[in-house]
Amino acid sequence: MSKKFETRAITAGRPPVEPDAPLNPSIDLTSTFHSGGPIGYGRYGNQTWTALEEAISALEGGQTLAFSSGMAAVSAVFSILPIGAPIVASNQGYSGVMSLLNSFHASGRLEVRFVDVVNTQEVIEAMKGAALVWLESPTNPCLDVADLPTLISAAKKLGIGVAVDNTFATPLVQNPLAMGADIVMHSVTKFLSGHSDVLMGSLSTNDAALLKRLQDSRSFNGSIPGPFEAWLALRGLRTFPLRFNKSQENAKELVIRLQAHPRITRVRYPGFGAIISFEVDGTPEQTQHVCDSSNLIAHATSLGGVESLWERRRRWPIESPSVPEQLIRLSVGCEHVDDIWDDISKALASI
Repeated sequence: MSKKFETRAITAGRPPVEPDAPLNPSIDLTSTFHSGGPIGYGRYGNQTWTALEEAISALEGGQTLAFSSGMAAVSAVFSILPIGAPIVASNQGYSGVMSLLNSFHASGRLEVRFVDVVNTQEVIEAMKGAALVWLESPTNPCLDVADLPTLISAAKKLGIGVAVDNTFATPLVQNPLAMGADIVMHSVTKFLSGHSDVLMGSLSTNDAALLKRLQDSRSFNGSIPGPFEAWLALRGLRTFPLRFNKSQENAKELVIRLQAHPRITRVRYPGFGAIISFEVDGTPEQTQHVCDSSNLIAHATSLGGVESLWERRRRWPIESPSVPEQLIRLSVGCEHVDDIWDDISKALASI
């Protein structure tokens, strides 16, 4: 009988059980290794990364590579595509990826076909002749949900690779590799690590040849994580199911309260996860003031930590103009839900 998700999160990536062996993996602070083994040099591997990679694989499936950041992982995927290769991607998603794709499209590095991922037929029609479909579901920050099983199946029939950013949903909610995706990407910085103290990314795949190409890209470009950061991420991963379930429980209750608030015009929530996006009845300046007025919720850019964070996404020039000016993205933490709501209520009352 396979172990349950929570058990895998706690037990995966541990050292072998031997007399007086440590329970936790060591932090291997070294760039140099004695010859004769598979690592050879610090850009090619580290035992602390391996422990983290094994743990993520136990949750997401396949084999995993850890990277220095989520964007380093994203860049590795695009780096193995030929120059000018056509790809399909959402017209609304994480601003870092959107900016990268826009720059690639403008320079001719890639031909990017931007689509509305909610419109399944539009996405399928754009796939013809593409080298890759890049999906993000739910999308950041509008929380649009794509029909992943249908889109992945359509791409497979056409012989097209599929990569899925699973950062928001996490493997606790969905497993794209099990649906047939070729690559699953995570910003480990967010929910998997969960303590706002690590920058890291990961890629998981069932394809050994694809794994080798991505591994070579990581090594050649030096986009490797530090061993201490990998150890911190692994320690955070142990409590990921507990943290995520608590944050999700809080989020579902906050959605109910936000929907009933007179200063909120729209609440976006896909029914799962710990991210809520909502729109304030007011000007962009008033919306910004709401974020500035919180005492418990941190006004900051990131998400997925134990603490609640929020921000008006359009304060960033690189954010898509399709994102409403009055939209606030709230990453719900593990605080008591009444304390989070009290902070939201007081901030909304300030305008």
